[in-house]
Amino acid sequence: MIVRISGEDQYKLADADAERVNELENAVVAIVEGGNEDGFSNASAALLDYVRAQGTPVAEDDLETSDVILPPADLTFAEAGSEFTGEGLIPD
Repeated sequence: MIVRISGEDQYKLADADAERVNELENAVVAIVEGGNEDGFSNASAALLDYVRAQGTPVAEDDLETSDVILPPADLTFAEAGSEFTGEGLIPD
């Protein structure tokens, strides 16, 4: 599974990590849909941190198609309203 963090890098994660990435992303969706701005920063950071920690950076000259593209770390809560809704970025 290849995950791109917008404005950063691509990361290769084991297929087994897909479920955890989906859980973390669903948590962000729930927070955004619930209007819980206070919890947004922590949930969003947890998702991006997991990808960075568990993933292996893809070399810049390696042309890999991203399976998932996550918003940048500086995404605001207001901007997240258009990114993390419904099924979110990763459909179940």
